[in-house]
Amino acid sequence: MEAAPSHSSAPAGSFRELLRVALPLVFSAGSLSMMYFVDRVFLAWRSDADYPALAAVLPAVLVHWTIISVAIGTLMYVNTFVAQYEGAGRPERVAAAVWQGVYLAVVFGVLFVPVALVAPALFRLMDHPPAMQSLEVEYFSVYCYGAIPMTLATTLSCFYSGRGQTVVVMLVNFGMVGLNIVLDGCMIFGVGPFPAMGIRGAALATVISYSASATAYACLIAFTETGRSYGFGRNRRFDGELFRRLLRYGLPTGFQYLADIAGFALFIVLVGTLGEQVMEATTLAFNVNSLAFIPMLGFGTAVMTLVGQRIGEGRPELAVRTTWLAAGLCSAYMLIWAAVYVLAPQVMLSIYAVNRPDLEFAETQAIVVVLLRFIALYSFFDGLAIIFSAAIRGAGDTRFCLWFTFFTAWLVMVLPVAVASALGRLNLWLSWWACSAYIVIIGVGFVARFQGGKWKSMRVIEPEAVLHEEPAPAETTDTSNKEPVTLYDRIEAVVGIARGLPSDLAENHDHYLHGQPKKRARETSNVHPSGVTTTQPGVGASLPPELRTGTD
Repeated sequence: MEAAPSHSSAPAGSFRELLRVALPLVFSAGSLSMMYFVDRVFLAWRSDADYPALAAVLPAVLVHWTIISVAIGTLMYVNTFVAQYEGAGRPERVAAAVWQGVYLAVVFGVLFVPVALVAPALFRLMDHPPAMQSLEVEYFSVYCYGAIPMTLATTLSCFYSGRGQTVVVMLVNFGMVGLNIVLDGCMIFGVGPFPAMGIRGAALATVISYSASATAYACLIAFTETGRSYGFGRNRRFDGELFRRLLRYGLPTGFQYLADIAGFALFIVLVGTLGEQVMEATTLAFNVNSLAFIPMLGFGTAVMTLVGQRIGEGRPELAVRTTWLAAGLCSAYMLIWAAVYVLAPQVMLSIYAVNRPDLEFAETQAIVVVLLRFIALYSFFDGLAIIFSAAIRGAGDTRFCLWFTFFTAWLVMVLPVAVASALGRLNLWLSWWACSAYIVIIGVGFVARFQGGKWKSMRVIEPEAVLHEEPAPAETTDTSNKEPVTLYDRIEAVVGIARGLPSDLAENHDHYLHGQPKKRARETSNVHPSGVTTTQPGVGASLPPELRTGTD
């Protein structure tokens, strides 16, 4: 077995290790949150009654992420393969796992392109106003054609996040977000050489930024010592068995994302039938919450990484400690945001009011203030769902995550809203109560599954091949011409002199191994002829002659 490169001196399972891995991912996810936040703000400034860009962007994004979620969820699971192989000390298999993810990313990206052709028919089903439908199709189609950069960037980032080198992920995402913000301003409003493209410009800016991100990861792997040390050149072949295993564990994660996102997409569609103002208020509420929610996804990725590494090492109990540390931090963070939503919602919404008529926005803001109270209610449970579902996925418990999410989302959130809509009894408050109930239930359910402990015996990587030596020839029964086999003959290969040990090692071994306080010396030390000091008189003399003379 090849030793995995060491990236940190932080003790495994420690608070310091968790922060070292998680904080860059939190900042990274926070930067992505800021990217989408700025995107919506620019579109809010561009929107008016004749150009409802802000109202159109959420349905378009939700449909896009609903369709691509299977691909993204499956590819993100490369992170767990990397983490477990890294924990097991098998860098060559780390590279092989990333390559299988790259092949799958290209396949998913190519399959997504033709979906743009059915976009007009798809959005007609939502029965939104014609002007809004047109903008939804425009935004969604650009995302379809730019799917390959998104899938590749997702896969290549797992090489760094899965090994705990999350600062690299953070820096690449910072660069992507900075580029996106600049391109957003230029391409939405028409600055410099760019024409004013409105909502299409926002989508193009995102696709170009993801392309830059994928290129950055590829260059880092190809042209740095890290890529060479993991053998990316030697392990680029297609590995059918590993590829199938990635699908076996990754696809349930992808379909879990689909169940969750599709449920929310249908929820948004049904809420949209209540009117454009209600749709805009719902869009703003979810967008404000993304500032708190998306950074927690970084903590989830960190937990999945560290749990995967501990499973690869065979130390699941340390994974338990890491998960509860993360849950405590996330709970405190989400409760702080809940207080902001309740006590200062106008501060969060003030930026959206720029360039908007006061009276027009005041009506929307009054609805959003109430919706933020719903978010404050369920935000604590949202954090629990993120952390504990990530923990059990990091071990390989992906099928439970799929089925639990699917049945809860569709039975608790979607079905009541759909039935109320069909009966003509739907209103905004009923919809949001159903949404809140769903998130509370999955938060509690994932904690219960984690506490059950079944995930501790799971792993997604194959056992390492053991090289067996040729068996020694069997001893014959004829011993007439042989000397008797002594104890020394049996241990000769490993016996030797231990030099430089503390003189009180025998008495205080718990001190030197575990940090316990030293015991008081009770006996006079005796030096064994082999060089080992003992504290019990006569130990050296009582050893057989074969052991009193060691070999170097």
